[in-house]
Amino acid sequence: MKQILLIGAGKSATVLIDYLLDNGGKYGWHLTIADSDPLAAASKLKGHSHGSAVFFNADDAATREELISRTDLVISMLPATMHVPVAHSCIKFGKHLITASYVSSEMAMLDEQAKEKGCVLLNEMGLDPGIDHMSALQIIHRIQNEGGKITSFKSFTGGLVAPESNDNPWGYKFTWNPRNVIVAGQSTARYLHSGKLKFIPYNRLFKNVEQFEIPSLGTLEGYANRDSLSYIEPYNLEGIGTMLRGTLRYKNYCHAWNCFVQMGLTDDSFIIPHSENLSYIELVQSLLPEGIMADERSLINFLGLENKSELFDMLQWTGIFSNEKAGVKEASPAKMLQHLLEQKWKLNDGDLDLVVMLHEFEYTVNGAAKKVRSTLVLKGNDELHTAMAKTVGLPVAIAAKLILTGHLQLAGVKIPSEPTIYEPVLQELTEFGVVFNEVEG
Repeated sequence: MKQILLIGAGKSATVLIDYLLDNGGKYGWHLTIADSDPLAAASKLKGHSHGSAVFFNADDAATREELISRTDLVISMLPATMHVPVAHSCIKFGKHLITASYVSSEMAMLDEQAKEKGCVLLNEMGLDPGIDHMSALQIIHRIQNEGGKITSFKSFTGGLVAPESNDNPWGYKFTWNPRNVIVAGQSTARYLHSGKLKFIPYNRLFKNVEQFEIPSLGTLEGYANRDSLSYIEPYNLEGIGTMLRGTLRYKNYCHAWNCFVQMGLTDDSFIIPHSENLSYIELVQSLLPEGIMADERSLINFLGLENKSELFDMLQWTGIFSNEKAGVKEASPAKMLQHLLEQKWKLNDGDLDLVVMLHEFEYTVNGAAKKVRSTLVLKGNDELHTAMAKTVGLPVAIAAKLILTGHLQLAGVKIPSEPTIYEPVLQELTEFGVVFNEVEG
């Protein structure tokens, strides 16, 4: 019986676990979930005979190596910074590894060692990164195989709340790691526009938004991701004029979030003394310049919100100007804001989320200028089987099946940039409703 070890069973793992268990009997797999909360992990197994749960401390190297030594394939759903020690153990015992995270420089350095041991460290197999690569490269390779030259590529992805569950002025609820949302974009964005290198510093990132019309959803706004330039080489787009990747949100979200940025509430660089005793309004006041009060009129002037009352209403709705104490010890402003928003942006029973992905290509072929637009709009089933859990977990699970059944024979550090990886994964994803709508012109 083939053994699969899943390390970490958070929000994005529900659909992944279901897939592996559903296929366990068919292919002779046993799934072991290693998590810091084995009871919660066990609840996701639902008593399935092909699964078990064990306690796991990410810092316990001995237990990690003991678990990995007796498995065939490891899936790490830990935070991205924790993958490399897992990868070292996988190489030591010649075991395959799949993650949904970006390839770090430390992970990339393990390529030769993994090849020597004949094991693959397959990264970026989630939604973004993951499905974004695969769906874009399928079109890129098709255009290039037809003799076309791509001159512009824009790609935006958003994890949103479905319209029928959109009951707050932000149009947003957490469907993945809240911390990643709070500290999003905290470095300068880099991209190409019409052949020119462009930079957007963090203090302007959420002002520089682009609008996109999505059928059935209306207008969404996108802000630039950190580094779009790093995708030029792996996508084989050398010489392209415009290259931009970003994140999608509902209208007004970015401008309201920019207010939090301007107030310093997303700063994660220092700890506030006795933060547990500080109310949210006191936090705001402590971050404002001398002479500016944390009252409505002063803040509207400070933030430049004249004639933009809806933005101030969005801020006020969060409770950031309340006298409530956060009660969070050793907290940065960002951590206090996260604590507040985790209560306000919670996905409640019956809520449905939404994943939206958009690719826009401009290219020339035989002297003619052409355009193609590819769009994914996927709704979750419920608050556990979310669209985010589907699009992060299913590509990982399908890749695991392909490796264990011998359909993918890879070694070294990989991302899903090769047709041998992305074609079968994208094909099976259509069976779960992950379907792109492609329009030319």
